[in-house]
Amino acid sequence: MRIVTRPDFDGIVCAVLLYAAENIDTPVKWVSPNDMQKCRVDIRRGDIIANLPYNEKCSLWFDHHFSNKLRHAVPGSFRIAPSAAGIIFEYYRNRLTHDYADLVRETDKIDAAQLTVDEIRHPERYPYILLSMTIHPHLEHEKPYWNRLVGLLRSRTIDEVLDDTEVRKRCDEAISENKTYRALLQKYTATRRHVAITDFRPLGQTPYGNRFLVYSMFPETSVNVKIGYEEADRETVVVKVGHSILNRTCNVNVGQMLSYFEGGGHKGAGACRFRHDLSNQYLPQIIDILMENDPDGGLVAKTQRSGHDRRRCGDRRKSRSAAWSESGKTERRKGSDRRTAGEQRAGWERTDRWQSRPVVE
Repeated sequence: MRIVTRPDFDGIVCAVLLYAAENIDTPVKWVSPNDMQKCRVDIRRGDIIANLPYNEKCSLWFDHHFSNKLRHAVPGSFRIAPSAAGIIFEYYRNRLTHDYADLVRETDKIDAAQLTVDEIRHPERYPYILLSMTIHPHLEHEKPYWNRLVGLLRSRTIDEVLDDTEVRKRCDEAISENKTYRALLQKYTATRRHVAITDFRPLGQTPYGNRFLVYSMFPETSVNVKIGYEEADRETVVVKVGHSILNRTCNVNVGQMLSYFEGGGHKGAGACRFRHDLSNQYLPQIIDILMENDPDGGLVAKTQRSGHDRRRCGDRRKSRSAAWSESGKTERRKGSDRRTAGEQRAGWERTDRWQSRPVVE
């Protein structure tokens, strides 16, 4: 049995609770939602997936993201909630011998971005918020630190966790990092009516800092679009979209919108990753949808698809399109294949994320 989750604060607390409730002695398998969506993760029977898209090979699944909702029940628990950790806490409440109520309550608050202006501007005054800012999901070499936090939070109070030498060092770094981040946000953010667009691509390497800070700096906006590169080679663009937690007038379901652009998330926040050559197609559509701020028809109209079609724009197949080409007995995609097994075209099977072939009877 393995715990499979993402390396953010919610994912770390999910791991804490699952270790406490189940007889698990294997290390956490840390993966990104994007890798799960694109079938790059080896999921095995017995695995418990938390805070990530579902995989049919797992034995239990816990999640709360709108874009990951299934049309059928599976073992585990899913509901739209502030955090996946809160769902696991309720599921295993009778098995837990340690009191994790405060930890889960703070995780709900952080993952749902239910913060005050003072908590945004001065995270150093709030232990759980500051701790969450020491986690950098994009840095794979930090796995030992993620595992360290899981071990510390399983048995120690938040004050004892912050007294740990490694944790204290990272908290100090986070406070310094946030000061630099404020200046970069000011320089690379432009506003278009109620949309704040932060484009860090000119920097090459995307800076990291307090993800809520932009809302206090541009209070007239109701949603932020942050654009950057995943790697220094600039091959993959990462777009993160979030409703302002101070000006709650954005009507667009972010998770639903980004599921059409190779991503997903919650109603109020989400992310997507795509090849850099798709930027001129995807970014104007995303920004136009947010500018329109229509909770009903804007999304479908902009992506030109039915409300039930969650495939990305270049992946539609109502008729033969330029996104597809056939050669002999192989049908090749010009874009990534994100379909699940139940969505395969009749008579074809997927061989990898770029092509499919006729099924041999």
